[in-house]
Amino acid sequence: MANAVLRAAGPADADVVGRLLHDFNDEFDTSGPDADVFARRFHTLLDRCDVLVLLAENPSEPVGFAFLTLRPTPYYDGLLAQLEELYVRPDLRDQGIGTELLLESIEAVQERGACEVHINVDEVDVDTRRFYERHGFSNIQPGADYRMLCYLREL
Repeated sequence: MANAVLRAAGPADADVVGRLLHDFNDEFDTSGPDADVFARRFHTLLDRCDVLVLLAENPSEPVGFAFLTLRPTPYYDGLLAQLEELYVRPDLRDQGIGTELLLESIEAVQERGACEVHINVDEVDVDTRRFYERHGFSNIQPGADYRMLCYLREL
């Protein structure tokens, strides 16, 4: 890994996580709040026990993050984890940081009682889909021959 260390983020890291998420959205032309609004929201989110953010940092700056939420589900005795976002700065990709964030995230949510992890990926984002598939994720339910789809509706 490109000299990055992983650690769990806390409320004091809200500005950093907010900036990283804003950079992520800018890179992919995704609309959303500005970095200050994200930071304010993360200040609250990072204090919750059903939220986990892992930061990847090199000695001088943050280089990526993974943001996960946990919720109860009737399908398991444990929790369902949702990987909401995983981002590594473009100049540091393909150095194993994303893999380390993903693997550490899975381990951390398992320790918190998660039995399954969901990830939503845009169909056109072939590289990201390949990344998750390489790590054992699938959009086909075991025993089925059709893809699962995610639908949303903003309220």
